Amino acid sequence: MLANHTNIGFILLGFGGFREIQVLLFLIFLIIYAVTITGNMIIVTLVVIDQNLHTPMYFFLGNLSFLEACYSSNIFPQMLLALLTGDRRIYFTSCFAQLFLCSSFVAVECCLLCVMSYDRCLAICKPLHYSTIMNAQTCIQLAVVLWVSGFAVCSILLTLMLHKLTFCGYNEINHYFCEYLPLLKLSCNNTSLLELMGFILILIFTLPPFLLILTSYLYIIIAILKIPSATGKQRAFSTCSSHLVSVSIFYGSLMIVYLLPKNQAKKSIETLPSLLYVALPPFVNPFIYSLRNKEVKEAVRYNIGRLFPIKKTPASY
Repeated sequence: MLANHTNIGFILLGFGGFREIQVLLFLIFLIIYAVTITGNMIIVTLVVIDQNLHTPMYFFLGNLSFLEACYSSNIFPQMLLALLTGDRRIYFTSCFAQLFLCSSFVAVECCLLCVMSYDRCLAICKPLHYSTIMNAQTCIQLAVVLWVSGFAVCSILLTLMLHKLTFCGYNEINHYFCEYLPLLKLSCNNTSLLELMGFILILIFTLPPFLLILTSYLYIIIAILKIPSATGKQRAFSTCSSHLVSVSIFYGSLMIVYLLPKNQAKKSIETLPSLLYVALPPFVNPFIYSLRNKEVKEAVRYNIGRLFPIKKTPASY
């Protein structure tokens, strides 16, 4: 019998069905993780040190990049270690810590993307009142609320799980990290209440923010259509295009994973779609916000120029 003791662990099956290409998978995920951390931390650093990026939009972008760097660091090191060594064990406390952080980061990101859409809506629909409404104090308060709420609710759910669950016998998790539903399947208790609670929390943290994002963009589209010049419309849309792409990737990934019907494929393959929301948004967001954003590109060029000044050679006559 497997009880709730910190010295007892689980086995993450993960990519156990791909033993012949584990080295290749390790190299691929190592590159993805390295690029993800580097890209997101560059954006965080730029937002902190560059005065031109000390605006509400970039304040929330810095929060998003920091969140996604933390989110990736919660998942990838354990997965990379398992691919490299073949040791797929994870201790009880480590598993629940990973579950707690993963759930909290997803909840915070849903709320953060919603706040970012509200910020863009105010900037386009009420430009004259924007600086008054979205002042520094309001931005900090919104950030604190969404971070605290995401972690607080997930900690309550985790506490209930630890109190009610007992694991016995089978201890293999058909996933590459400790996810909520695969973990519940290992319990020998009745988990129907916890499954319902998890479903309700998923709805609370995904559906209302998504509906608010849609509402914000409805107002944005109406405001843009009222702009008489084509140049003005293009300029207004460019301020929120990066965020729109980011929202589409994040929520599109979640919908593919959780809403599409599951087929009867191999168990090792069924976990692959989860990589969409684990790896894709943190990996592509730095490119989206840098390649499609003039201010970020200028900040990169300026600060690289400050760090590595190019010495001009005197002209010869």
